[in-house]
Amino acid sequence: MAKTALTVNMPIEGARETLRAFRRLPKEASQELRERSLKLSETLANRARQAARSDSPQAALMAPTIKARKDRLPSIQVGGSRRVGRNRKPAYKILFGSEFGSNTLPQFRPHNGQEGYWFFPVAEQQSADIARAWQDVADEIERRFTADDIGGGG
Repeated sequence: MAKTALTVNMPIEGARETLRAFRRLPKEASQELRERSLKLSETLANRARQAARSDSPQAALMAPTIKARKDRLPSIQVGGSRRVGRNRKPAYKILFGSEFGSNTLPQFRPHNGQEGYWFFPVAEQQSADIARAWQDVADEIERRFTADDIGGGG
């Protein structure tokens, strides 16, 4: 399914350094970061589903294929091989036409260049809030696990 689905990881400034710092913490810290990132991803996925349902008939077909991914960074996935619509086409065959349009296929809106219609605009609009929330979560987890180390060692 990886080749037929589109996965978007939220860009977060300083994420590499933060994740590097997490390698020095117990595995439970990374596990908690994954779980909390999944909640942020769910928020983003819900907003993307709403945008898909309210955008166009083809985009609405993509709404059930949008899902949050469990990772250390917030990420969502759309498309895949799931069959959608009355003609039961794989979602990946409709995804890019619904997002970017097409100048050759009449069922889609006009080609929109590199700017998307519903999926990428939602991701871009939410990126600052998601990044800030993720950084707050990561800082909180890191503080708690380093405080445990300091308190437990003394």
